[in-house]
Amino acid sequence: MGKRTEVIVREEVVIRFSGDSGDGMQLTGTLFSDTAALFGNDLSTFPDYPAEIRAPQGTVGGVSGFQVHLGHSQINTPGDYADVLVAMNPAAIKANAGWIKQGGIIIYDENSFTGKNIEKAGYEEDPFKEEKLDSCNIIAAPISSMVKEALREFGLDAKSVLRTKNMFALGMVYWLFNRKLKHTEEYFEKKFGSRPDIVKANKIALRAGYYYAETIEALNPVFQILPANIAKGNYRNICGNMATAWGFMAAAEKAGLGLFIGSYPITPATGILEELAARKDLGVISFQAEDEIAGICAALGASFAGRLAVTSTSGPGLALKSEAIGLAVMAELPVVIVDVQRGGPSTGLPTKTEQTDLFQALYGRNGESPVVVLAASTPSDCFHFAFEAARIALEHMTPVILLTDSYLANGTGPWKIPRMKKLPVIKPPFADRSEIPFLPYKRDEEKLARSWAVPGIPGLEHRIGGLEKTVKGTVSYAPENHEEMVNIRAEKVARVARDIPDLAIQGDSSGDLLVVGWGGKYGYLITAVRELQSEGHKISLVNFNYINPLPDNVKDVFGNFRKILVCELNLGQFAGYLRMKHQEFTYEQINKVQGVPFTIKEIRDKCIKMLEEFENV
Repeated sequence: MGKRTEVIVREEVVIRFSGDSGDGMQLTGTLFSDTAALFGNDLSTFPDYPAEIRAPQGTVGGVSGFQVHLGHSQINTPGDYADVLVAMNPAAIKANAGWIKQGGIIIYDENSFTGKNIEKAGYEEDPFKEEKLDSCNIIAAPISSMVKEALREFGLDAKSVLRTKNMFALGMVYWLFNRKLKHTEEYFEKKFGSRPDIVKANKIALRAGYYYAETIEALNPVFQILPANIAKGNYRNICGNMATAWGFMAAAEKAGLGLFIGSYPITPATGILEELAARKDLGVISFQAEDEIAGICAALGASFAGRLAVTSTSGPGLALKSEAIGLAVMAELPVVIVDVQRGGPSTGLPTKTEQTDLFQALYGRNGESPVVVLAASTPSDCFHFAFEAARIALEHMTPVILLTDSYLANGTGPWKIPRMKKLPVIKPPFADRSEIPFLPYKRDEEKLARSWAVPGIPGLEHRIGGLEKTVKGTVSYAPENHEEMVNIRAEKVARVARDIPDLAIQGDSSGDLLVVGWGGKYGYLITAVRELQSEGHKISLVNFNYINPLPDNVKDVFGNFRKILVCELNLGQFAGYLRMKHQEFTYEQINKVQGVPFTIKEIRDKCIKMLEEFENV
């Protein structure tokens, strides 16, 4: 090992791996993130996929990226701008030139910067000059030719050899941040255990990159990010889709029920179905349906039969499920519908993130068809809100829509693994023979939930379905009965507010400006607000997870601030909803619909502009 000239300790750093969709950037970023997590850093990641399954090679549309933000202190976002960019081709420079910090480091594969590839990316001659990146430390590394040389006598075909170039680049980054190769090499052994030649080839490429970085002066000094001071416990790095799946499995166990998922694969929700399909050992039954309608209808059948039933989808699929969600409302069956939001309308931006399905979740059904709507805030708390969605659905006998988004689904962060015995017991209102004669729409006084009668119990035979019923379960067209049942179903959802926590304030309970968010953009909002609080501004944050019904204390919270700013990745859906529910307040907005999250700077700039108005009064 060579002698390091200097080690600089940094509080945090943002690294972005970027290249063609076949260059393995997602795996490279994941391996680096796992090593950082095992080292003890706090972190947040943001995978960025191309929309096409196999976009034209070397084009900007085919660029795949993975950004990781790691630090010694608390990390809430994947970061705005990269300190280090690893670019495997010219298109990666084109896609990321605006997201590199002044004076940042760019490591690129000079072998891929051919005239043809430069032209394909939209440049004339020199990407770095044309993008005015002269302030950056630009490091040309012959990555492709180096792996060819390192594996020359190895007997692999040319294509297999070039597949290891991402590991060469990863080795360079490991040197730059003073990280060990051990965890990644163990991954190779586990992943490719039946192919020792592939294990050895990837190890050689990884070490070649590490030692190459050691020998060049351009990558000195190196950086050290010390472990974060986080609460003791067992942690793992987890993405939102996996956390959602595990939340449902935990809820099924605490309810004493089997878990059923009926879903149709759709980006970016498919990971939930995949994760649950792999858990037959925990009693999960999964059904990959032929379409979205079949998926939710199968889930409704499972719910009728007494299982915790879930279905997962994204915006276009939620539209297709709308009629069956209405059936669940009318039949008052517990089912959880996960909508992993993406850019729309139609196919839109299937691999990008937005918050544009809120109105669809709230109102996208015929008739008066209220459902409970929740939204998760971080990849790791998708576990909590999946559990919570299942609890509410089962205990209140109602459909629940859980909103996540592409950013949460694919992004990762540290998750403190909970102990099952500390999770609350879920108590579904099962009917029993003491209720004979059974009235399917007789309700408890507190929740207005009807009893759940599982088929096969003598004396509990009953009729439910899409037609309006009386309390006895008989079909009724009486106007007064329909209005009464509509009001009861609405009141049942409204009473869920008694069973959820108050809206929590991040900061003082009164002040000049209250920043309001909902769902998955919490990390950007809390980071911006904490920065402004540290600068002495009277600013606080609330981030909504319970959307319908809203927490009971919203009016009290809002009334203690001079101005309210609603931040969301749409054209103002939540702001409009708040105007309907709490019209006594005035709401200013910051909106973004670009398929990417807010930057912290965007939030700060808007807040500072509003705060300056108080200073000028």
